Amino acid sequence: HATMEFVFVVPREALFPACYPQGFHPFQSPGEAAELLESLRVHGFFVQRERAERTPAWKQPIPYCVVTSDDRFLLMKRRVKGGEARLFGKLTIGVGGHINPIDQGDGRDLVPRAARRELAEELVLRGEAELRLAGFLNDDSNPVGAVHLGLVFSAIATGPVRIREEDVLEGNLVEAEELRASLARGDNFETWSA
Repeated sequence: HATMEFVFVVPREALFPACYPQGFHPFQSPGEAAELLESLRVHGFFVQRERAERTPAWKQPIPYCVVTSDDRFLLMKRRVKGGEARLFGKLTIGVGGHINPIDQGDGRDLVPRAARRELAEELVLRGEAELRLAGFLNDDSNPVGAVHLGLVFSAIATGPVRIREEDVLEGNLVEAEELRASLARGDNFETWSA
């Protein structure tokens, strides 16, 4: 039953006690990434998604994987059949979604497990993608962003990459210059990808 989906949340205060950083913040060291993951592990818990979506005091961490293959980036467009109505027709470079109880495992690798599950649900990857937590994204300027926190992974694919559900997403690999040009033209990127 859709309304009973449970998602992982972390109190905003536990993540950002001093201020609410806006935009993309790359981690300066592996230690910094580990510290954020530890903070999620210690303070996070699961609640009904419907409640989480209307509680800005909680942030829902979303693994957001930027997939590259041969130095090209996977650029995707959300089709109308895709889940989140607020994102229809938008361009994205991130594969991701909510962290669910199924991702728990031993609790230590909750976030990478969720990231791998999302990659497997959305894409067909031949070979394993190398995941690296690159930074986080916070954007409180809109209702979607206000209740989510992007955990940005670089996912380096070793083989071909294909979209699994082509009725939900279309995608192709593009050069970084092409992405920059597309953004400069004012193409319809979702906020996090922009």
